[in-house]
Amino acid sequence: MNRSVGRVVAWLTLATVLICGAVVVLRYAAGVGHVWLQELYVWTHAMTFLLAGGFAYLLNAHVRVDIFYAKLSDRGKAWVDLLGVIFLLFPWLALLGWTAWTYVAYSWQTNEISVQSNGMPAMYVLKSTIVGFVVLVGLQGVAWIGRAVLVLGGREPPPSETLTGPLG
Repeated sequence: MNRSVGRVVAWLTLATVLICGAVVVLRYAAGVGHVWLQELYVWTHAMTFLLAGGFAYLLNAHVRVDIFYAKLSDRGKAWVDLLGVIFLLFPWLALLGWTAWTYVAYSWQTNEISVQSNGMPAMYVLKSTIVGFVVLVGLQGVAWIGRAVLVLGGREPPPSETLTGPLG
């Protein structure tokens, strides 16, 4: 699932660049500015980072201090991964999800729109990607637990995901 989302996010990144370029050309070459278009590239940029979280975790491309981890055996890494997901990732996601849920629900209930006149409608769509982030990273955390349990049980885990060309 995160691989599929990663492919969509790759196209969303391209859309962000094209929209940003269009804003610049319209503003400086044609003297035209559209608030909704400026907000759109900010939205796509935010969505790119939020929705790519699970994909980055799938590829083990998240930020980690490797000075100790890199020197560990496979079993040691599995223990760090297992305990890290259970005691760091899941509590953080639970707090973020619990906090975001009220924030997102209120946005949906009030049919929130941009505070800018002629800005983007449906602000709740953007805010909902926070919940999407929690779900996608949480699912990937469950997958990492499964991988760690396989290693700790003496079984070979499935091969690690890697990028082989444009998004594998």
